[in-house]
Amino acid sequence: MPLLEPDPETLRPGTARAPAPDRVTDGSAAGTPEPLRSELTALLGPDKVLWKISDLVRYASDASPYRFLPRVVLVPEDLDDVSTILSYAHGKGREVVFRAAGTSLNGQAQGEDILVDVRRHWTGVEVLDDGARARIRPGTTVLRANATLARYGRLLGPDPASAIACTVGGVVANNASGMTAGTTRNSYRTLASLTFVLPSGTVVDTADPAADEELAHAEPQLCAGLLALKAEIEADEELTARIRAKYAIKNTNGYRLDAFLDGATPVQILRGLMVGSEGTFGFISETVFDTLPLDRRITSALLFFPSLTAAAAAVPRFNEAGAIAVELMDGNTLRASVSVKGVPADWAALPRETAALLVEFRAPDEAGQEAFEEAAAEVMRGLDLVVPAASVTNAFTRDAGTIAGYWKARKAFVTAVGGSRPSGTTLITEDFAVPPDRLADACEALLELQSRHGFDAAVAGHAAHGNLHFLLAFDAARPDDVERYDAFMQEFCALVVDRFDGSLKAEHATGRNIAPFLEREWGPRATELMWRTKQVIDPEGVLAPRIVLDRDPRAHLRGLKTIPKVEAVADPCIECGFCEPTCPSEDLTTTPRQRIVLRREMMRQADGSPVEAGLLDAYGYGAVDTCAGDSTCKLACPVGIDTGAMMKGFRHLRHTPREERIAALTAKNFRVVEASARLAVAAGNAIGERGGDRLLESVTRLARRAVRPDLVPEWLPQLPGRAARELPRTARVGASAVYYPACVNRIFAGPEGPPGTSLAEALVAVSERAGKPVWIPEDVAGTCCATIWHSKGYDAGNRIMANRIVEAAWGWTAGGALPLVVDASSCTLGIAEEVVPYLTEDNRALHRELTVVDSLVWAADELLPELTVSRRTGSAVVHPTCSMEHLGDTEQLRVLAEACADEVTVPDDVGCCAFAGDRGMLHKELTDTATAKEAAEVNSRTYDAYLSANRMCEIGMERATGHPYRSALIELERATRPPGR
Repeated sequence: MPLLEPDPETLRPGTARAPAPDRVTDGSAAGTPEPLRSELTALLGPDKVLWKISDLVRYASDASPYRFLPRVVLVPEDLDDVSTILSYAHGKGREVVFRAAGTSLNGQAQGEDILVDVRRHWTGVEVLDDGARARIRPGTTVLRANATLARYGRLLGPDPASAIACTVGGVVANNASGMTAGTTRNSYRTLASLTFVLPSGTVVDTADPAADEELAHAEPQLCAGLLALKAEIEADEELTARIRAKYAIKNTNGYRLDAFLDGATPVQILRGLMVGSEGTFGFISETVFDTLPLDRRITSALLFFPSLTAAAAAVPRFNEAGAIAVELMDGNTLRASVSVKGVPADWAALPRETAALLVEFRAPDEAGQEAFEEAAAEVMRGLDLVVPAASVTNAFTRDAGTIAGYWKARKAFVTAVGGSRPSGTTLITEDFAVPPDRLADACEALLELQSRHGFDAAVAGHAAHGNLHFLLAFDAARPDDVERYDAFMQEFCALVVDRFDGSLKAEHATGRNIAPFLEREWGPRATELMWRTKQVIDPEGVLAPRIVLDRDPRAHLRGLKTIPKVEAVADPCIECGFCEPTCPSEDLTTTPRQRIVLRREMMRQADGSPVEAGLLDAYGYGAVDTCAGDSTCKLACPVGIDTGAMMKGFRHLRHTPREERIAALTAKNFRVVEASARLAVAAGNAIGERGGDRLLESVTRLARRAVRPDLVPEWLPQLPGRAARELPRTARVGASAVYYPACVNRIFAGPEGPPGTSLAEALVAVSERAGKPVWIPEDVAGTCCATIWHSKGYDAGNRIMANRIVEAAWGWTAGGALPLVVDASSCTLGIAEEVVPYLTEDNRALHRELTVVDSLVWAADELLPELTVSRRTGSAVVHPTCSMEHLGDTEQLRVLAEACADEVTVPDDVGCCAFAGDRGMLHKELTDTATAKEAAEVNSRTYDAYLSANRMCEIGMERATGHPYRSALIELERATRPPGR
């Protein structure tokens, strides 16, 4: 064990707590039991079998209110692995549940036996027919698929709100739709073909002309059973009419019985049944979608009405005018949304009766847009609109920023209610559909029902399709609260079915909470046909039992998860999983959601329990050490949780007083540390140039094992040489800005090779050329943005350096009279935002007077308009950094690159490189994993320039791709250099 290995006990929850009723029991502390573990390891290999208690717990939760602990988690790489798993399950009488993103809202991604992760190794998009179709693997997110299709002016039909995280396989398996899909653009209607593995292991490609012949040979009983069911349904005219009527509105409750009416052969029937089957019929290994045009000309309005009835009356008129989306928000939703940044504050005083519609038209060209706008104006002339707040305009607009604000307000529904729910309560997101002409009545009835049962009354939804959403928050640890939820559900289901003849699930799929009510909606005849269909396809009940079909009338109350209170920064987490695709450690250790899920399980445990001990033992490396701390999870999170901040807090807890003192000492003496680091880099490179890279790697690895991997960096051959000791000479007189070279650029040199200019030289030169010279203070040595200490949780050192840099910057800029231009995006973020909590009150006042500008923003906004580009390169690929995402200046990187290159590419798989200062040297496996997809995309072709905006990120991307990344400012200097120089 390393000498300075942190004590896991430092992360033990310090609160007095009683064991929760749904805690993982001590009997599961050892993880996957034998012989299950050893048998699966022998079949698949150790890397594909996750068996530790920490693995089982982190996969036990999804976005739903349920929680079930799997016995084992498997991570197959290909169809052979999937077939092996299914064969094993058949032979051993076990059950299998497939899980992709875990964003499903009804427990579909949870299993109590074998859980199979089909996200990690199942991504990829192949564009077909110039974008008219796309072959997409099931672990690919909808957002990622659409990013590729956008290059061809196309997109997928389904557009769920969780597109940032949900996968295509999950969308098909749940027939998830979204704001615009309705009943015509969903998976059932836009799937060209799919490939799937049946419970028996038989693989079916519905696009194969020989598929029916091969299936009849492999599965004769299945084929006969499906055709018999088809004949039986078609012979019943009343049932056939009922099925067609049920799918006239959005409906994902139960199996798609219309597949028997739409499909002529067993393969065609299966193609329809697989959609919305929630993993109970097979594993979807590949999809081919017919894509739709991406109409880029957008006109939108947020319209306010005096009542829900008035708003609902306008919906069919906008539908007839061609609106692609008509979204409804009631008054309670509008008022609650003011807690979300960017939503007008005066909405807080809106009358309760107020309702709003977000209406959007999309057209391919100017003529189409004008036609839609004329149609919208005609509808508007007959509307009874109100102006209940000064911010309300009731006008259509083309402005992209305004439209984004409207959608932010619409999506604030979950953010506001979910984030403000009482601590310890479980959040349930429900949806249903009614005939659109019954929309207003359904809204009023739902609000009354919510109020009567003591739930916050609010409703929003896809009004164009009669699809409404609502949220319920209750404490699953309290039996009386569970009974209150049950009473609500009983009345809700009766209301939707008996009064409105609606769908109990419109787009979220049946899942565990509606399975007991399936017969209530469909009746005994249709429900029994669904049971028989399951028997025909999966006679042994291997796949996902109890997820769609369950005869237990209280099944919706089984497995409800408690939400114990955790650290304040993470306590609002609704476990939706939106954060996961942005997380650099997603495919290495844990995700932000899983870090919180593990922490919550610790809180469910009795202090000192074997399960808690197992979780703590894994948490140090699996959660804390391998968190990049980039906080992109906060950007994706609907309730704004910064799990990176929580991990930094845990790093602080693990520090000994001695380590904190040493860190503070380095801050106080950073001038010496900086000079020493520059010498160390020079020495390392000198040894490396003499063939000593392997020696340096061996020595640092030994030191890491002896001391602690999280303290001793590993030597990387890609590390550049030392920076020049002297910075460019500049003058304070006449300067337009103060230029602050970040310490990383004062320690490390730029990449080798042309154009041979350092970043500091480049920024000084282009500023001078643009007539806006910059001044570099003589005393920048020994200062830093404080991110070094902040990222590692060294609070004392962070506080010292944060106050030092703000005091220095205030003096350099003459009290904020000049902007402070910073040449590393992470340092810009550090000085502009992250130092603030650590400042004294006096220095916070100084900080408020500072204008901190990233060098890319300075160059794009202030310099580029004054510069003449005299030489351009052919192609450039750019890597926007995570700090740029936080600062909102990724567009400036693109602008600069486009000024310098004829062709600019931002990879579809771009993400945080996880180098994170020195974390890429402390845990290089983190950067290797985080950059794998982006690097593969970048290396699929060659570029003339590889550009970014932070030296350590450039090192990380060079290590990943083998290509020298450099600052876009260096390329700008080369491009604007006068001819002949």
